[in-house]
Amino acid sequence: MRATPSRRSGPRNPLKGSPPFCLLTSEFCLLVSFRLRPVSYNKGLVNKLVFENLKHRPVRTLLSVIAVGVQVTMMLTLVGLSDGMLQDSVKRARGVGADVWVKPPGSSVMSFSAAGMPEALLSYFLKMPEIDNATGNVVQPLPGVNSVTGIDLERFNQISGGFRYLSGGPFRGPDDIIVDQYYARQNKVSVGDPVNILNRPWRISGIVEPGKLARMVIPLRTLQDLTGNTGKLSQIFLKLRDPSQVDAVVTSLKEKLPGYQIYSIEQFTSLFSVENVPALKAFINVVIGLSVVVGFLVVFLSMYTAVLERTREIGVMKALGASPVYILNILFRETALLAILGSGVGILFTYGTRWAIMNFVPASLTQVIVPHWWPISSAIAVCGALLGAIYPGLKAARQDAIEALAYE
Repeated sequence: MRATPSRRSGPRNPLKGSPPFCLLTSEFCLLVSFRLRPVSYNKGLVNKLVFENLKHRPVRTLLSVIAVGVQVTMMLTLVGLSDGMLQDSVKRARGVGADVWVKPPGSSVMSFSAAGMPEALLSYFLKMPEIDNATGNVVQPLPGVNSVTGIDLERFNQISGGFRYLSGGPFRGPDDIIVDQYYARQNKVSVGDPVNILNRPWRISGIVEPGKLARMVIPLRTLQDLTGNTGKLSQIFLKLRDPSQVDAVVTSLKEKLPGYQIYSIEQFTSLFSVENVPALKAFINVVIGLSVVVGFLVVFLSMYTAVLERTREIGVMKALGASPVYILNILFRETALLAILGSGVGILFTYGTRWAIMNFVPASLTQVIVPHWWPISSAIAVCGALLGAIYPGLKAARQDAIEALAYE
């Protein structure tokens, strides 16, 4: 009988019983196939590694992209709302048809003015040869961002050309109210329906196209009596015989009425900007800062988890000659790609927020799409994401190859 050969004693092979290297990861197979060298690398290979890494963990990739998208949507929606509200205010101011606006002393362009001007000023203006017509209104703020406006409908029609009625018609009594299409849509009301405003019921006499002065208008005398402003006005609108003389008329009126805020329509609408709205610019900056923090935390958690999961893979790459810069390059490219994809998703989301606002609360809010902010919000998202990837990237780059290979 043939003697059985004795087994040789010695240290155990640590790779015995382990899966072949090519089964460890798709990244490792690629590295072996392309024979990575520390002195140079194939850019196409790096990009392929980036895509494969993201595809290998689709759920985390999708959640990261959506989170960055929400960050971008926050910025674009807020800027779109501020621009939309200002543009809507400009459109409604121009819809009045006046050449000159007069506001009481100490009033602000962007705030609701108290009824601080005597109604007798209308007679004073109408005596001037340069002025063809004059009328005024009283503005009463309501909860939220809306207001109700009292007007002399006959004179207002003479200056503005009148409302365009979609249904119903002018006031028939002191308790009638005219609303625009957005208010009717948001509150689901129609002509003849009662609405409760200023703690009293009103009957809707007409629904008009939006874009002239206000969303809700009632008879001037009624609002003056309700608010205790009999014989007073919040604003006065002047129509000139010769609109080309508007600058000269404004200069003359300022000399005759010192302290009053008097603007041409061009001057008045040019003041509708973010800088002239109290605290709006600061609020936008706060939201942008919060968006950067959100992007930073999302990417930090995502990339830190990815580095922990791929510790052995990173060890294999370093054992094959990958430099720390090479490892950082892969992680930063993954981060940048996540941020770019998230920015695209965020831009698409803003169309959804605009649709929701214009269908559910069109009378309260107005949002516009702001393409000039797309590159700005994308750059902020990318910067925040790269900041979040710095620590995980450095942790991966500094890993010891032997310790990483022994990691379970």
